[in-house]
Amino acid sequence: MSAEQKALRSEAARQLNTLVEWTVQAARGPLPEPVRRRAALILADDIGAMVVGSSEPQVQRTRERFIRSASNRSEATVFAQGATVTDRAAAACANGMAIAWCELDEGFRLASCHGGAYTIPALLAEAEARGLDTDQVVRFVALAYEFTTRIALAYPFPGFYVHPHAAFATIGGAIAVSLARGHDEATMRAAVTGAASMSFAGPFDTAVEGSLVRNGWTAAGAWIGMQACDWAEAGIGGGIHTIHDVFATSFRTRVRLDALTAGLGEVWSVNSGYHKMFACCNYAHSAVEACLALRTQLGNRSVDHIREIVVEAGPAGLALNAVEPETVLSAKFSMPHAVAASTLLGTGGASAFTFNTLADPAIARLRQRVRLESCAEAGPPPLDRPARVSWRFEDGSSLTEFVASPRGGADAPFDEPTLLDKLSDN
Repeated sequence: MSAEQKALRSEAARQLNTLVEWTVQAARGPLPEPVRRRAALILADDIGAMVVGSSEPQVQRTRERFIRSASNRSEATVFAQGATVTDRAAAACANGMAIAWCELDEGFRLASCHGGAYTIPALLAEAEARGLDTDQVVRFVALAYEFTTRIALAYPFPGFYVHPHAAFATIGGAIAVSLARGHDEATMRAAVTGAASMSFAGPFDTAVEGSLVRNGWTAAGAWIGMQACDWAEAGIGGGIHTIHDVFATSFRTRVRLDALTAGLGEVWSVNSGYHKMFACCNYAHSAVEACLALRTQLGNRSVDHIREIVVEAGPAGLALNAVEPETVLSAKFSMPHAVAASTLLGTGGASAFTFNTLADPAIARLRQRVRLESCAEAGPPPLDRPARVSWRFEDGSSLTEFVASPRGGADAPFDEPTLLDKLSDN
């Protein structure tokens, strides 16, 4: 190891210690009211995502297996019809399996990371088992989200080769449970570093190709996070350098260590979260918005006469390139499908990403006519998700719409009544 690498590793340890110390202290006091309200909205939105995901047949079958293998302790609620109460590990896994299934959970705009999905399933199960009150739960949502997203910001992947659900969910589960248990600094550090050592290299293309195991990574992360806390309490944990070694050395991420501590207590990650109304990957949302806007400009034209659709997108949008998605999940990670379905159906909601839409002849034909190109306006997060969509018609005419950033983030937020209506629907 070079002197430069040793120095970087030492600085990573120092910064991580500072982040852990701050987290333990912040857990003992109230949140600023705007932060508390944002955390409550994230919690509500993600509970809704769990409920709507729980109705999927694969989720139902997996939930039954979790419950059958659980202990006889009635500790925590599974957010599904019937509201089964089971042991905390089974509940965390069941809710973790459901939370990102329909792509309606909340996400983080400044890094590829879903801070709520990685923390809330484990947190809710542990909090209910321990009888924590709502104020404590909301506080721990904000703090666990903060910790997890700062790790993602400090160790960004230079390309789309490891999916963030695999990389960061174990850390999110561990910090959430550690907060709920009131761990001291040494135990919290052992738990989160131990959990980081059990992060896994789930390929990003698993989502693009539609392998449903991708939806299990948030369940596995919740379970591993709980185990890491149990082991830390028994004296088994990672080392102070483990997180840096996992990401910088093993995963070959970039390193931005100042993100671990810069602005702690002043700049809150929950304020950079986003909410979704479209049931697909957020990197496709600007293109869906553009298609819906173009439908209002048709005049005498018809979408049936579109010869070609050109989508200019950022690097992440270009990675969503499956033309013939085989599952609903791959459809949600397919720019051609998202664009074709929203163009023809007039919606980016769940009905645009059903199994029936995969085989729809008109949608299938239009998917083949979608061409992806690089968007010159794409920048670093949160400016990395623009889309310019051009519909080119058989008669030679065309329509173009540009969306700089999808709705739902801090730059163009949904109001609370809209989000509460979404929660009610879910």
